[in-house]
Amino acid sequence: MQTLNLPTYKFRIKSNENKLFIFDILRKKYVVLTPEEWVRQHFVHYLIEEKNYPVSLIAVEKKLTINGLTKRTDILVFNTNGEPYIIVECKSPSIKINQDTFDQIARYNLKLQSHFLIVTNGLEHFYCTMDFKNENYQFLADIPDF
Repeated sequence: MQTLNLPTYKFRIKSNENKLFIFDILRKKYVVLTPEEWVRQHFVHYLIEEKNYPVSLIAVEKKLTINGLTKRTDILVFNTNGEPYIIVECKSPSIKINQDTFDQIARYNLKLQSHFLIVTNGLEHFYCTMDFKNENYQFLADIPDF
């Protein structure tokens, strides 16, 4: 897999029927190792090991319904009150992050009302904080530690 612009971590990877699988510590199972999953697993570990967010406050593939359609967040971090705090949208390293990517996470956030949004393809990371009063977001250099 491609080297990312994130710290390296020790992952459990296995091969089965010519497919690679990576162990997801949150779902507690092996999942197919796609380029997007590679980014997601790195970012989950980054949140836990570098930013000190507790595993118990992080969910992956969290379902939400928007305009009658079922969507899933890549990574959702809750605050200690159980409210959405950070939404992370992960893309494959080959996907260029553009306005469509931000529109997607903004639509999710209309429902979730998270304080922080992150968009990453593993190579580039964009951190934003929400200004609900003025209905926009400001870019940040990073997100706060837990």
